[in-house]
Amino acid sequence: MKRVLLAAVAALITAPALGSDASIIGTASVIDADTIEIHGQRIRIFGVDAPEGRQTCEDGKGKAYRCGQIGSFALDELLQRSQPVGCKAVDRDRYGRIVANCINSKGDNLASWLVTHGYAIDYPQYSKGLYAAEERVARATKAGVWKGKFMKPWDYRKLNR
Repeated sequence: MKRVLLAAVAALITAPALGSDASIIGTASVIDADTIEIHGQRIRIFGVDAPEGRQTCEDGKGKAYRCGQIGSFALDELLQRSQPVGCKAVDRDRYGRIVANCINSKGDNLASWLVTHGYAIDYPQYSKGLYAAEERVARATKAGVWKGKFMKPWDYRKLNR
């Protein structure tokens, strides 16, 4: 495990920087299914969008459930077993949050993990389809939100402003 973490940290540190806060490594806490916090810095996970905390989806039988909350809980459970997390900044969003690629101590790319397990979807407006393959896997296996019906998070936010 230490080798994986050291390799992930080395990759983050040697990647091209975006300002002085380009690499952040530490214990992550979950804000929601696509946002974490490390050392007081809010970090939006690059390339994915997860249902909002209050957003509901329907399971395969049409029963409503809080899919955003479920995604947050799942990410928290993953991180409880795989700290620390390292993030490499790629941008800042309109709210001032760092947008970053993040890897846990086991070498899992958090965005890829979220999409593969159906807790988030590829955000092609930003990712340019980077996680489209993971989304196809999630759809095929009916993982997470793909087991029933859901509104894409960006559409949900537009309707609930």
